[in-house]
Amino acid sequence: MAFLLFAVVAAVTPGPSNIMLTAAGAHAGVLKGFPCLLGVTTGMGLMMFLIPLGLGSLVLKHPLLLKALNWGGAAVLLWLSWKIATSSSRIESIAGTNPVGYVGAAVFQWVNPKSWLVSASAAGTFLSPEAGSPIVQAACLGGLFLLAALPSCFLWLAFGAAVQHVLHKRRRLRVFNIVMGALLALSIGLIVR
Repeated sequence: MAFLLFAVVAAVTPGPSNIMLTAAGAHAGVLKGFPCLLGVTTGMGLMMFLIPLGLGSLVLKHPLLLKALNWGGAAVLLWLSWKIATSSSRIESIAGTNPVGYVGAAVFQWVNPKSWLVSASAAGTFLSPEAGSPIVQAACLGGLFLLAALPSCFLWLAFGAAVQHVLHKRRRLRVFNIVMGALLALSIGLIVR
């Protein structure tokens, strides 16, 4: 139960992936944004499985690799921030396009600093030598996180879709895009400290 509560809180709080989901919902609606949602949640579930199995300790033991991951993540987030902030100012032209898809959203988790922090925190807090096989524990963490993240992250996608009708005015959409891009850019502070 403690891990499920942790997973819900981690998944529902603001972060780069949830900003991306809000933008996907606002620009493409729930149905076209659904692959992005699945990519975010399964990508994070996979991280929640692999990091407790040792990938996280490998990265953390090599400071140069960790620094490269941090700066690479910052670059991807800046690029994504720019794309969101400067996207078209007409909702009709965006509605026909697809947001970040399944693969892009899943891969994005590996450069998302919040995903690394959540996975490493979960591994350090919820793994126990007395609880059995590390593979079984990691699989439980990954599966439970996926179950908790789907409805939690869906809220962000649905919120974006709900504000879509408000964004039919060019100025409102422009402001929304700039705010979403700026919020994502501000999250870079978590990486490059």
